[in-house]
Amino acid sequence: MAIVEAKNTRYRVWLTYLFLALFIAGMMYPLLAMISISFRTGNLLNGSLIPDNPSLEHWRLVFGIGSEEEQKWFKNFPVLLWTWNSIKIAFITSAISIVFSSMAAYAFARMKFIGSKWLLTSLLIIGLFPALTGMVAIRIMLEKIGYFIPALGFDTHGGLMLLYLSAVLGEIWLIKGYIQSLDPALEEAATMDGASRWQTLRYIVLPLCLPILVVTFILSFIAAFGEYAFANMMLSDPDKFTLALGMQSFLNQTYAPLWGDFAATAIFAALPITLVFLIGQKWLIGGLTSGSVKG
Repeated sequence: MAIVEAKNTRYRVWLTYLFLALFIAGMMYPLLAMISISFRTGNLLNGSLIPDNPSLEHWRLVFGIGSEEEQKWFKNFPVLLWTWNSIKIAFITSAISIVFSSMAAYAFARMKFIGSKWLLTSLLIIGLFPALTGMVAIRIMLEKIGYFIPALGFDTHGGLMLLYLSAVLGEIWLIKGYIQSLDPALEEAATMDGASRWQTLRYIVLPLCLPILVVTFILSFIAAFGEYAFANMMLSDPDKFTLALGMQSFLNQTYAPLWGDFAATAIFAALPITLVFLIGQKWLIGGLTSGSVKG
């Protein structure tokens, strides 16, 4: 039996394709514009999408490659050092937050103790307030901590990482939901075989929670890598700047913003996040969907 189609079906299909093409072009244009600016001679913001005289001068600054005169200028913008600072801070923060959030989430998901519901509700309420509302109080607190533990005080990476660990509050809820979606019979069997709570967590629960742990690590890494506000508040030494904070210096020049250098650095900054995402992408969808089954 032949399939009868409406006369306007073909037009609707073509309109759909046209809309998708325009949508993709709109999404790709900012990226293409950034790539174009990074290869233009000079630090020009406006120009054709295809540079008239392509140059690698901005990318030489990113990688610190150039003559002695250029090297003197490059020292004002140590992009590779800023990138290393960002990767180090983001990786350590994410690793530590995974350890604490997974243990706390397991306790809330599987253990019954007085005040557990109250504590969970408190974590949720605290997480509803923007962190920027407590910026002044946080700075004063870290300065006080710095008097006793200099490595965790103001203008230190340790203090900034301590600040970023506040993201554990939200991660507890995410991991808790995933643990509650697991069959508790596996843990009960381990307990009957003589396993302790710690052994059950380490050998049974955590391996099964690998997808959500990877998801949590990726989200924490991305948030810490690109954070600007608290890094700007905490760090004053240019050699300790994160990449997001250091990139702002390209736009704060006295005479004119260095748009070409900024564009090249912005594209380079996307590489670590892209690499982390590609490594953990096979766990990403499963971890997010499974963690939302139960609350």
